[in-house]
Amino acid sequence: MFGNALIGLREGLEAALVVAILVAFLVRTGRRAELPRVWLGVGLAVAVSIGVTLGLTLTRQALTFEAQEALGGSLSIVAVGFVTWMIFWMRSHGRTLSAELEGRLDAAVAMGPWAVVVMAALAVGREGLETAVLLFAAAQAAGGTAGPLAGFLIGLAVAVVIAYLIYRGALRLDLGRFFTVTGFLLIFVAAGILAYGVHDLQEAGILPGLTTLAFDVSAAVPPDSWYGTLLKGIFNFSPRTTVLEAVVWTVYVVVVLALFLRPARRPARRAPTTP
Repeated sequence: MFGNALIGLREGLEAALVVAILVAFLVRTGRRAELPRVWLGVGLAVAVSIGVTLGLTLTRQALTFEAQEALGGSLSIVAVGFVTWMIFWMRSHGRTLSAELEGRLDAAVAMGPWAVVVMAALAVGREGLETAVLLFAAAQAAGGTAGPLAGFLIGLAVAVVIAYLIYRGALRLDLGRFFTVTGFLLIFVAAGILAYGVHDLQEAGILPGLTTLAFDVSAAVPPDSWYGTLLKGIFNFSPRTTVLEAVVWTVYVVVVLALFLRPARRPARRAPTTP
């Protein structure tokens, strides 16, 4: 549940901050009449996200076992792509997010009311679609239990509260540090989702090596024990891990962590020219 709550917190805070920035900009510039259009766009984005989640769930139920595993594995890999992109995008755009959104909203207001609706829907819809795919992948990894949904909802609720407190000025949060810490943790969560996706594709017969195990610690870490459940919930750890799963997990963590911890390059200053 912790891993899903972390994803829900991260995705939810991004979406909630987007809404808070849009609302604050309209209030500050005396354009409160545009607020209902922003909320309409947000509502449309949420509705589409819920529809995508339900559509994926109903589609999976109508498939054969091999097709279910193939769909679940493919979407798990797509979800990892979303998480990875989200981690690095917020690292590079977090400081300029407010200015970018305000500029887009200002242009949308000048274009007309429907432009405001579309702009708000697209700004929030990206996080919504990412969350839908991530929630579906997490639910498959947990065996269809309610744990992932509960974790996501807890994370989203905390994100909404934090964003509201920031908007009201009651909370000052170092967003750069927040996204750095959560990004570091999410790398390991994403690695677990990726390994589970590979396992699904192995069960579907698309990838080889289903019976070639890297290790089997199910005797020391029973899947139904509290610590086995904790490792499964946070990192999608499997006591019976195939060689391909272990290789994929290790490569992802090493490469992505190295890129994430690499110091950001600052633009070089121009040397002053002599007259």
